[in-house]
Amino acid sequence: MMKLAVTFILITALLTACGKNEHSMNHSGAKDSMAGMNHNNGHMDTAQEESVEAVFTLSRDKPEPNQDTTITVQIQAKDGKAIDDFDVKHEKKMHVIIVSKDLSYFNHIHPEYNGKNEFHITTRFPTAGEFEIIADFAPTGIGSMSRSQWIKVNGNAPAAKPIEPDPTLTKVMNGKEVTLSFDHLMANMEITLNFNLKDAKTKEPITDLQPYLGAVGHVVILNQEGGEYLHVHPVEEKSSGPDAQFKTSFPHSGVYKIWGQFQQNGEVVTIPFVVHIP
Repeated sequence: MMKLAVTFILITALLTACGKNEHSMNHSGAKDSMAGMNHNNGHMDTAQEESVEAVFTLSRDKPEPNQDTTITVQIQAKDGKAIDDFDVKHEKKMHVIIVSKDLSYFNHIHPEYNGKNEFHITTRFPTAGEFEIIADFAPTGIGSMSRSQWIKVNGNAPAAKPIEPDPTLTKVMNGKEVTLSFDHLMANMEITLNFNLKDAKTKEPITDLQPYLGAVGHVVILNQEGGEYLHVHPVEEKSSGPDAQFKTSFPHSGVYKIWGQFQQNGEVVTIPFVVHIP
């Protein structure tokens, strides 16, 4: 079957590493800062970063819902030269985020690396419609960055679900009561996000969270339009609850969807929240 290859270059700004105490990565004006430490001792080679592009190839020219589709991501320079050395960030050389256009579907997966600048992952899209595939990676000596591609899954897409701010920031999922709070809400300012986790039945604090990809949790944030991508990691990676704090900066006002991911008893739970940032 013919493969669909789509090459794109995503214009990005300064990025910094996805290491300890890292805060955020913005997918369309990408940023990934850490407290007190940046790539290359605080100096990023912006020209090198801007020269990196990704080629996304799907094993089906018309992917179908609920059928295996292999996604291949090739990382290379603009001149076509392969980039084949990558730093391990939170136990993986690449993180792939897949979201539907209305942000109702979210998947965080990890492709295998073949050692020759190609990453492969086989997945299934749940419905017809448009999906964004975001590759999050760090070429050695350049730093963390993201590249993305929109794809269309064949068939009749379901009606889009509205993306509206949640009336309350407490949710119960998989036996956990999770409350999201902020020290303040304002665009273009550093914000602390705090996830407080309790047992939904007993209301006792959860203090035995297990490391998920080397940290107490991970947070992915996208704005309503899907153009701003933030990959946020905790302030204290070795925390085990009941609180997990993250720091980031929302690039502009608007509606954002936040997915917090935590692990307990070997089970990863993903908790979504929708907020408005003034």
